[in-house]
Formats: sequence, structure tokens, C-alpha cells
Amino acid sequence: MMSRVSPASPESFYATVGGSETFRRLVDAFYAEVARDDVLRPMYPEEDLGPAAERLRTFLEQYWGGPTTYSEQRGHPRLRMRHHPYKVNPDARDRWLAHMRTALDTLDLPPLQHATLWDYLERAAHAMVNTFEE
Repeated sequence: MMSRVSPASPESFYATVGGSETFRRLVDAFYAEVARDDVLRPMYPEEDLGPAAERLRTFLEQYWGGPTTYSEQRGHPRLRMRHHPYKVNPDARDRWLAHMRTALDTLDLPPLQHATLWDYLERAAHAMVNTFEE
């Protein structure tokens, strides 16, 4: 489900939290953690994590009411389908969440925005689990 609020709308979550700069900081901090993770790093086939970071950033920006760049470049998100080739088990989910929590905490968002973003990220991570095999 994508946000229906226009990027220009002052009511969008995207605008409220600081727009592109905030999401760029979140994603950069997240991928700095992923780069050092022996379970998650192999799930990213590109040698450079830049393309993955760009995809996540544009997805999050669009979801939260920012530019529609993600859909323009990649079509519908189809998150479960896009993650299907990777073994996303509870360990991978928990590592993803730990790195995302570290990244989110660097943003110093107001409590309501922090909780809103974390709630979404947590639900999304749980939805991506596609195996319980180790």
C-alpha cells in the first residue's frame, strides 16, 4: 500500500520528518550496518550497496508521501515477490530490524514520528519472512 498524500502536501509524513534528507540519512546509516553483517550482506548481489540503498530510499520516500520515483523506475513494489529469492528467516529479519533500529535512532525524530516509522518498519520486516529454515 502506497501513501496517497501528495509530495507537495505539508501533511505528508515525508514532509513532516524532513523529506529526502531524512530518508537518505536513515538508509545510509542502515546500509553502513548491513555492510558489516555476515548474514545480510550476501543477500545483496551488487558489489556496491549503493543501488540497494537507492531502491530502499525511493521506496520509503514514496510510501510516506514523497516523490513517486520508485514506481516510475520499478513499477509496483511487490515486496514479497522481490524478496522471494532470498532466505529471509527470523534471524535475517531480526538482524534487519536491529540495523534499522540503529539507523532510525540516529535521526532523533520526535517520539510520534519515530514510533510511526518504527511500527511500519517492524510490520514490513515481519511480512518479508519467507522461511523458518536456518
